[in-house]
Amino acid sequence: MLIDKIPPLQYIFSKIKYEMLYVFVLGVVIHYITEYLHPYIPDMPLTIATFIGTAISVLLSFKMSQSYDRWWEARKIWGAIVNDSRSFVLQMQAFLKNPQLTPQIKTMAYRQIAWNYVLGRSLRGLPPLTDCQSLLSNEDLAALAKHDNKVLGILQQNVLQISALHTLGEISDFTHIQFNNIFIRFSDNMGKAERINNTVFPTTYRLFLHLIIYMFVIILSIGLRNVPLYYELPLLMLISMLFFLLEKTAYHLQDPFRNRPSDTNVTTIARTIEINIRQLLGEENTPEPLKQDSFYSL
Repeated sequence: MLIDKIPPLQYIFSKIKYEMLYVFVLGVVIHYITEYLHPYIPDMPLTIATFIGTAISVLLSFKMSQSYDRWWEARKIWGAIVNDSRSFVLQMQAFLKNPQLTPQIKTMAYRQIAWNYVLGRSLRGLPPLTDCQSLLSNEDLAALAKHDNKVLGILQQNVLQISALHTLGEISDFTHIQFNNIFIRFSDNMGKAERINNTVFPTTYRLFLHLIIYMFVIILSIGLRNVPLYYELPLLMLISMLFFLLEKTAYHLQDPFRNRPSDTNVTTIARTIEINIRQLLGEENTPEPLKQDSFYSL
């Protein structure tokens, strides 16, 4: 996720370098075509370019709004996961008062830590169980080998362990319901994140928007045919650069789990949850928060 640091200009312009190249070529070609074929090309009022530019602004505003809604929903989902992860450990410590159950509390708490990391990696299309060997037992890892959805498999392991404690009489029916409610919320939030990740923003919208921007460049270039090329070309590139930068920003925000700088910082959030849970368990050697030396967090 982008943080409160100015992204380097190299990163910004690398996102639109090809679009700027196309605009440069279009500007040069249209300028010389209008110069040599002047008698055959009618005058193009600048009001037409103004109208198209206004339409582009409206379309970009709509896309930016929709993309930000998807990004913000993803961030709210992970905010709820943070709260529920803390609450789950606190509930275990409040309801499982038998000292003999302390190892089981730790096991389930470690599974919850792993669940957050595995969910984040799964959403980003990365190997889900990387670096989880210290959090999950060999039995857990062997059971997860049978699951295509590792996140759901880890959640099931905690559900079954809580159900076993209920069967043994270690927790009451009411307490069991409370645990089931929090597991349902974990499953719901996982499903919401997967829905965002698997729902593709219509690619035709982006394609048509690019075509309209290039059409705007062509019409504006024809309208400015009496302007010297060394004035016209920078103007075309500057205006189109603003349009393409806004479009690229919306494009990145619309997919908040694609392992890009604009993503929801799921790894940083998972590390924060791990620190909180380990401290709730009374551990002293907790990992350090992820440091942000760049302009985005992981």
